Amino acid sequence: MSFSQLALPEPILRAVLELGYEHPSPIQEAAIPKLLAGEDLLGQAQTGTGKTAAFALPLLARLDPAQNDPQILVLAPTRELAIQVAEAFQAYARYMPAFHVLPLYGGQNYTTQLKALKRGSQVIVGTPGRIMDHLDRGTLVLDRLRAIVLDEADEMLRMGFIDDVQTIMDATPPGRQVAMFSATMPNQIRAIAQKHLKNASEVKIESKTSTVERIQQRYVMLDNNQKLDALTRILEGEEYDASIIFVRTKSATEEIAEKLGARGYAVACLNGDMNQAHREQTIRRLKADQLDVIVATDVAARGLDVERISLVINYDIPYDSEAYVHRIGRTGRAGREGKAILFVSPRERRLLRTIEHATRQPIEKMSLPTGQVIEQRRIEAFRAQLAQTIEAKNLSFFMDLVNDWREKLETTDIDMAAALLYLAQKDQPLNVASQFPEIREPHSRDRDDRAGGRDKFARGDRPERSGDRAERGDRPPRPRRELKGDYTNYRIEVGKEHGVRAGDIVGAIANEANIDSQFIGNIKLFDHFSTVELPANIPAEVMQHLKKVYVRKQKLNITVDTGSPAAGSAPRRERSEAGPGPRPGAAPRAPRKPRD
Repeated sequence: MSFSQLALPEPILRAVLELGYEHPSPIQEAAIPKLLAGEDLLGQAQTGTGKTAAFALPLLARLDPAQNDPQILVLAPTRELAIQVAEAFQAYARYMPAFHVLPLYGGQNYTTQLKALKRGSQVIVGTPGRIMDHLDRGTLVLDRLRAIVLDEADEMLRMGFIDDVQTIMDATPPGRQVAMFSATMPNQIRAIAQKHLKNASEVKIESKTSTVERIQQRYVMLDNNQKLDALTRILEGEEYDASIIFVRTKSATEEIAEKLGARGYAVACLNGDMNQAHREQTIRRLKADQLDVIVATDVAARGLDVERISLVINYDIPYDSEAYVHRIGRTGRAGREGKAILFVSPRERRLLRTIEHATRQPIEKMSLPTGQVIEQRRIEAFRAQLAQTIEAKNLSFFMDLVNDWREKLETTDIDMAAALLYLAQKDQPLNVASQFPEIREPHSRDRDDRAGGRDKFARGDRPERSGDRAERGDRPPRPRRELKGDYTNYRIEVGKEHGVRAGDIVGAIANEANIDSQFIGNIKLFDHFSTVELPANIPAEVMQHLKKVYVRKQKLNITVDTGSPAAGSAPRRERSEAGPGPRPGAAPRAPRKPRD
């Protein structure tokens, strides 16, 4: 069966085909016709089977475009999954006029959510705790709701949300359509289904395994500012034919593709802003060996099947296991071997464990390729290229030149060959082992690991912070870092109004100037600019390069800071720490007062 046989409206079908979907998965083929017909549905399927499209596509087809009130409510156990589902709805509805979807989850500012609710959204995707908050406040009204979806119902049970789910379902109109999806069917989930689903169809999809067994899966623990360096090492140190790199945002596809292109890679990006013709052209170039690396978002790479792809790199860890399965499924297809590498920060350990649990396969920890490995691979590649040239090319003209030069320069064959080799490798030097220092694994800051239990905020319902940071009790201020050696205060033209964070600045400077983050000093954020302390002996060519670096779509234009900020531009925060640890000689951090 193809998607065109599922009786989906033309705008939705067009979006699906542009996203690369060709044939519905078993859960989609079974669920879409029933939900299109307005039936209630109880679906049992493992992660990675395509559940999101199974309920999103038919429910979008039943929307009333003239109604701006919430018509569909999707409950998800975590904020990460809520965001993922909302993004999927947006992608499927790209050709539906005046469509709005709103994710609601804990940790997000209430003011932002209230403004969005007032503007109106046809689809609400949220975590139970935050949905309950808005129902209690009267800011979310479900009187005109047409359908409610419980996604990963067993996970909501496991995380203690089941009472909230019951309350929310009781608050919805009695005639609404209900779809419930769960990997397992414990008694409490079955009881909810019996209470709220009317004459429901039941669909159960058996899944032998969620991932392809031929894919070698590994992960590396990194801080965000180490990712680009790690990526280039893997692309040089791993054996692969073609690679696809997954990121979360469209802007990241362009940024990383640009940086890899500057490093000499044949690279292009795939994202939702590309039209179908451009997408097809990029895929043709990949198949024709004209590209070796693709940087893509999840939705843009759905349905991508290129035999050359033998390495998948998850630059940004996906928010849910289903997305991870779809990503690594771009390799190891039709019985071929494949490799998948996942970048994980210490705070993302929980997501790593969730993926391992859902896929029922361990993900092995790996070490990044060392400078010696990269150097050896460059030498071997150059030697192979040299052997191919000797065998396949007519070199008589060049032999005559070499003989003539050797006599005129009064040198030996070995000296001549060494000099020519030096000139030939200047763009990609062979002697590089010392240029790749060890990337240290960051210290774990995962609350889950420190406390020995589940992070109580991991479920997506972090309570709202009250008041400004400066007004929260008598917490002592962080001490200013004492810098050793000569440091200069620099001004950069990106500030609070651009949404910049201190970590963005550290990551950009550490990556582009090859400065270890521990040598980046205090950072102050102002409205229109920021200041940063850097070692005074940075080479002039590095400073010229930093002027052209972009952070939050703003060029740094770094200059020596010569004056004080204008009145009224007090810094939001002072970054008194940068990198994995304090510089030697730093003042000890004052103890924090524990939160209630």
